[in-house]
Amino acid sequence: MHDENRIARAALTRMFAPDDYVARQLVARHGAHGAYRMALRAQPLFPFWQVTAEQLSDGLDRWAPAPRELDTPVIEAQLEAIERLGGGFLVPGDEHWPVGLDDLPNPPYGLWYVGNIAQGIPAVHRSAALTGSRDSTSYGAAVATEMAHGLAQRGICVISGLAYGIDAHAHRGALAGSTGNGPATIAVAAGGLDRVYPSGNADLAAAIKADGLIISEQPIGTAPTRMRFLNRNRIIAALAGVTCVVEARWRSGALNTAHHAETIGRQVAAVPGSVHSANSAGCHRILRGNAAFLVSDAADVAEILAD
Repeated sequence: MHDENRIARAALTRMFAPDDYVARQLVARHGAHGAYRMALRAQPLFPFWQVTAEQLSDGLDRWAPAPRELDTPVIEAQLEAIERLGGGFLVPGDEHWPVGLDDLPNPPYGLWYVGNIAQGIPAVHRSAALTGSRDSTSYGAAVATEMAHGLAQRGICVISGLAYGIDAHAHRGALAGSTGNGPATIAVAAGGLDRVYPSGNADLAAAIKADGLIISEQPIGTAPTRMRFLNRNRIIAALAGVTCVVEARWRSGALNTAHHAETIGRQVAAVPGSVHSANSAGCHRILRGNAAFLVSDAADVAEILAD
């Protein structure tokens, strides 16, 4: 049997959007279990702090679409399902909860995971996020692979998002450079962990699970969406001491990850590229704005982490 806090937080990952201000205040005031019960209308809900009755009413409308899917037996079944997939569900206070997430203004209510949790999730100062374009060039692919390999050889965990392009090259490079001392790489997914997205990275996902972890704030059965990808980026940034943009267009999701890192006081780095390459325009943009360190290899990234 699972304790009420774990059940409640598992339900909240399905019920509350990460950027729902009223939900955040509700959990802060009444705790996860109290917020869960109130959102299900199983306990009375009254205005508190700066949260008005109108805001609470609107919140109840947002949270109510599928109450039967949020009943305790259903949530317990989901917790059992993730365990059958070779994973589990972490909540704040657990031994392996990554405390770097607590630096976020909107940390996950819990983390679903599959893989080898026995090695834990490395501390922020032992982790680097590598991110960039899905349509990476041969240059970007080579830099991401070599950089991730070098970081893994130094015992630094590579955090990325399991997407095509730079993410996939970063994961593969880290796996190739693994020393066997802790996870070489961790993938942060935008959807539920009962399916791999994109499906073309299924073999890569299996290799990551064998060596490290795939994690998500989304419960099983949840499809990835554009907003969930953007929300996922803040987790990538918070798990790492530095976020390095290897290759990115002028308007790239990778720059969103870098922005989250900067917002919570993490370091940001970028790899320069050809002035003729649209895939390096985003890197040059943040370098020109003095928002990032210029890096060219794993040694540069490791030096930033060591400062």
